Amino acid sequence: MQELDPHQIVRLEEDGPRVVLLDQRRLPDEEVDLACATAADVAEAIRTLAIRGAPAIGIAAAYALALTALRGDDLAEAERELAASRPTAVNLFWALAQMRADPTPERARALHRDEVDRCRRMSAHATELFAPGTRALTHCNAGGLATGGYGSAVGALRAAWERGLLVSVLVDETRPLLQGARLTAWELETVGIPHAVIADSAAASMMARGEVDLVVTGADRIAANGDTANKIGTYSLAVLATHHGIPLYIVAPSSTVDLATATGAEIPIEERDGAEISTRFTARNPAFDITPAELIAAIVTEHGVHRPPYAESLAPAGGEAPPIRHIPGDGMDNASPSMPSPGGEAPPIRHPGDGMDNASPSRPSPGALA
Repeated sequence: MQELDPHQIVRLEEDGPRVVLLDQRRLPDEEVDLACATAADVAEAIRTLAIRGAPAIGIAAAYALALTALRGDDLAEAERELAASRPTAVNLFWALAQMRADPTPERARALHRDEVDRCRRMSAHATELFAPGTRALTHCNAGGLATGGYGSAVGALRAAWERGLLVSVLVDETRPLLQGARLTAWELETVGIPHAVIADSAAASMMARGEVDLVVTGADRIAANGDTANKIGTYSLAVLATHHGIPLYIVAPSSTVDLATATGAEIPIEERDGAEISTRFTARNPAFDITPAELIAAIVTEHGVHRPPYAESLAPAGGEAPPIRHIPGDGMDNASPSMPSPGGEAPPIRHPGDGMDNASPSRPSPGALA
């Protein structure tokens, strides 16, 4: 099995023109390309999780705007449709803002290259948090498919493995769509990292048995105070990790840091179709939850390891992103508000390691889901 090049994950083909992406709904059983002829097609691919993961969604949207310009279609309408596709991932709005002044293929490809470079840099920084012999647990998928190449949390696992710091990974299956069992396990298998998929509900017992040294996940939006939106179930893991004295780390690019959003209470939470859970009974299906900043031991971006208080340490990390301008009809007004962050002090957290390894990160990683 070979690793995926970033442009196998998502790319713009000017001969067509079209945006082509690896259909993540078909993985790991099949590797099938999905061709999108219009921005509306890309928006539908985002909505239906053919491509997912906050950074990858942003890259796909950037290519969709370049496609719109090549076709001579209405850029404002394309932006509105793309913005309405998924409300929680801030990278989507960041990428749309980055493309407004220059909706060209060259600009979109530069954003893609920069995102992969950020993943490599943040993964190298994250190795500071791994001690030799670390046994990690991760949730959902924050690998190459989720970021357009290499990965954020999975990139950190790769970098730690290459430096001899990581022993094994427990992979939450991540219900209801099994992004962990389908995608993260596939990526780890591809690069030869020992791993085992577990039921989401098994995480507590694994921690209690002493089989987890740290938890590492990606993020879909990080508020200015450090509150973090990620795949549903991340908050539960953070509570469990805190109870067991295990650090939970967030690894995400600066394009995920939203300094315009003060706290997690202001982050819209996407509610997906209940049929993803049950086709017979009424179901609630929030796609994300908010992990309060006080339950996060550190947040890693390409700028380094950020420690509390995050309102201070994250400010430089979010400085690259322009203010996010929400567009009428972008779906943000109708998204369910998140729960406010609970207060209080967290119990002491044990940190499994320190000391930065300056070895260079490895080649780009295979695919990933969010």
